[in-house]
Amino acid sequence: MAIVSRKVSDLNGQQGDDNEFAAVVVRQHPNIDQPKVLDVLVTETEAFKTIGDLVVLEVTMPDGDKREIAMRLVDFNKLAPNMDEVVKNARGTRGRVPGTRVGNSNG
Repeated sequence: MAIVSRKVSDLNGQQGDDNEFAAVVVRQHPNIDQPKVLDVLVTETEAFKTIGDLVVLEVTMPDGDKREIAMRLVDFNKLAPNMDEVVKNARGTRGRVPGTRVGNSNG
């Protein structure tokens, strides 16, 4: 007796070899509370359409709750008259605030 393992697409059930599959991670969906992975034939990935230039934001509220927001770049740029400069001069998620230096100023 032999055990045979086969891979099938989560989208259409079609069988294929491992090298014909892509892993698609669904990070956010109204019906899930954690990321899920779909095994999808590479040819099926062509059906996934991009929306265009998106900005993905992570919003952390004062109580620590976080949510991820995706919005069109054109709408994001409307939030401030000089959004390119605002983003360029914003502090990074790691490291120092722009314009600060290591050490003290007693120099």
